[in-house]
Amino acid sequence: MIDFQLMRGVILVVVLSIVSYSAVSQKVALVFSGGGAKGLAHVGVLKALEENEIPIDYIVGTSMGGLIGGCYAAGMSPDQIEAMILSEDFSAWVNGKLEKGFNYYYHKSEIHPSFIKLNLSLDSTLNLSFNNSIASDLSLNFALAERMAQPSAIAKNNFDSLFVPLRIMASDIFTQNEIIIRNGSLADALRATQTVPFFYNPIRLEGKYLYDGGVYNNFPVDVAQKEFNPSVIIGINVSSKIYETYPFGEDDKLIKYSLLYMLLDKSDPSQIPSTGVYIQPNLRNYTAFDFSDAKAMIDSGYNQTIRQMDEIKAKVAFRRNCEEVARARNTFNDKALPMDIEKINYAGFTKSQQSYMNLFFRNAQRQLFFSNVKSGYYKLVSDDYFKTIYPSFVFDQESKKFKFLLSKRPQNNFQVDFGGVIATRNISNIYLGLNYYYFNKAVIKGTANFYTGSFYKSVQLKARIDVPLLGRFYVEPEAIFNSRSFLDSKDLLFNRTPTTLERIDRKVGINIGLPVGRQSKIVFYTNLINNADNFIDSKVLVSSDTLDQLTLRGSRVGFSFNSNTLNRKQYASSGEAYELSVNWFNGREDYLPGSTLRKGLIENTKRDWIQLKGSIQQYFQLGNYTSGYLFEGVLSNQPLFNNFYGTIINAPAFSPLQDSPTLILENFRAFNYLAGGWRNIFRLRSNLDFRLEGYLFKPIKSIRSSSQKPFLEEDITQFYFAGTSALVLHSTIGPVSLSLNYYDQPKNQLGLLLHVGFLLYNKGSMD
Repeated sequence: MIDFQLMRGVILVVVLSIVSYSAVSQKVALVFSGGGAKGLAHVGVLKALEENEIPIDYIVGTSMGGLIGGCYAAGMSPDQIEAMILSEDFSAWVNGKLEKGFNYYYHKSEIHPSFIKLNLSLDSTLNLSFNNSIASDLSLNFALAERMAQPSAIAKNNFDSLFVPLRIMASDIFTQNEIIIRNGSLADALRATQTVPFFYNPIRLEGKYLYDGGVYNNFPVDVAQKEFNPSVIIGINVSSKIYETYPFGEDDKLIKYSLLYMLLDKSDPSQIPSTGVYIQPNLRNYTAFDFSDAKAMIDSGYNQTIRQMDEIKAKVAFRRNCEEVARARNTFNDKALPMDIEKINYAGFTKSQQSYMNLFFRNAQRQLFFSNVKSGYYKLVSDDYFKTIYPSFVFDQESKKFKFLLSKRPQNNFQVDFGGVIATRNISNIYLGLNYYYFNKAVIKGTANFYTGSFYKSVQLKARIDVPLLGRFYVEPEAIFNSRSFLDSKDLLFNRTPTTLERIDRKVGINIGLPVGRQSKIVFYTNLINNADNFIDSKVLVSSDTLDQLTLRGSRVGFSFNSNTLNRKQYASSGEAYELSVNWFNGREDYLPGSTLRKGLIENTKRDWIQLKGSIQQYFQLGNYTSGYLFEGVLSNQPLFNNFYGTIINAPAFSPLQDSPTLILENFRAFNYLAGGWRNIFRLRSNLDFRLEGYLFKPIKSIRSSSQKPFLEEDITQFYFAGTSALVLHSTIGPVSLSLNYYDQPKNQLGLLLHVGFLLYNKGSMD
């Protein structure tokens, strides 16, 4: 007789075993789409899935989805990925800035009014080719190499052996094919999938230049099915139509990113099978470039996944608790070996070039600490010439140590800068800068800068030679010609008294610079100077008048110690800058009076003096308000010249406002002075500031005139005030500023100035 109760029990056990086996054998694949900054929402998805014990067995990602998925597959937890994304370092990587603390000042060029930079390659046949990338990838490349080196080593460059098996999408532009990356350097794969054409420089992978995976497959559901054949696909799409309506008023700014916009909207939700789940976070209020809204986008990914969690749990029967995931992640990460660097390797560089580059890595001695490699890399790429090199860490399975590889990409040895300023006063000018690099046993940079305008004309020629001896230093021959005409001084609203003064200063010399730590350098210099000033000694110039002529010929020897971490060339709002200089001037003053001097004789007088000058400025940010200060002082034994006006124009000047160098402010010039002021900056929008600044100038002894002869007057109560209120828009072509400026000065007291571009000039022979 059949025991039906026993049979029912057996059947129940078999069914439960089948169901249990089915749940255990159920595999889940995540598919992460590209979408620029919106891809940061993938982090929120990972957080929600882990918290609800949804297993993650495979990941396929493209572009930003590849980066987030790659970090998870490399053994980073969602919280670790989020902390990285919200850090200042990540902001620097995606914005093309050098990592904080590694922005070396030694190679920083003198500021100039350029707002367009063209990076070109000039070959031996004088053919030019353009560098078509618009963003710097220096920090991003090193950050990926640093963080993915150990996971790659653990997995032996096999993406199936990572913490979670991974596939990364890239594109071959030349054959117009998608590329599935299954092995190799994880850092290279993540970097390749983010190479938006014309935005980042491409990198070579297995001999091919690869670009953003989103070009041909921005939502690689089909790849997940073919590569892993999962039971359930959870597809997360962060790419959607960028604008519902045409972005009038923003299109000029956005057009340079047009290719990125074209490839973002390539995600088809119908690709997800009925057994899967399609998730699309609400990111309508964000664009592909809103990295500053990272936290909000992560939260959007998290919230949308939580809203669909019942659907996910209904289709994914198996659970993997957080403790189990953490143990597996720790087991994977515990296999990591220390980042000991046994050797520096180079690809594409000659032996002479390698010898020079080795200086940045302690002469590439066999045992290097990671900190040596990181600081050496950032020192090297602080020179514009090396901004295209590509870093990699390669693990040697035999020695169990890493090698650091620097690969040469197409170099930019010719750089053209364009700039200038348009102003409502007659101080507009056009700027052109030409820079050429030559690299063999040393790096030689030749520079020619040109300014032309009614007020200011200048030519600067120099050649900087970085010498790989006795540590690091450079030798820089330099010649400068400056011409300023102060005659025309029309203002937008206020009547101004014209200044009859034509100034020409010339210097030829040599500079020798050495780095001092990361953020400072010291420069020793010696120059021959030849200055000529033509002016009148009366308030009114008539056609029959002849100008006074003052020439100063001689030499200048000194040194300066300086640093600059300001965030902008002009109208800065963060960072600090300081400079200390000591100078010895020796020369001869030749003075030929004009017709406006009542009594005058030709004077030839030997002049020599020592001058000590120091300045410091710094900013402190508190939300949308920034407070800053500027202090400056000069001590010298400079003598009086033969004529009052000739003395004034050759005395050190305090120039606190943007237009100060374009005016002769007699009350703000002295041989010895102390000056300082307070800067208040109110951020109205991300690129719009209102500035309110005030300064006091205290001459130790004022320069006065008696019958056009100079004398010194001491008055302890004597102070002079300067101030400005300005609305400043920071645009791609420089600042657009409307300012009301005040100087405690009998003439040219008030001025209203509108300018577009940078009011910046070469240093003069006496500066």
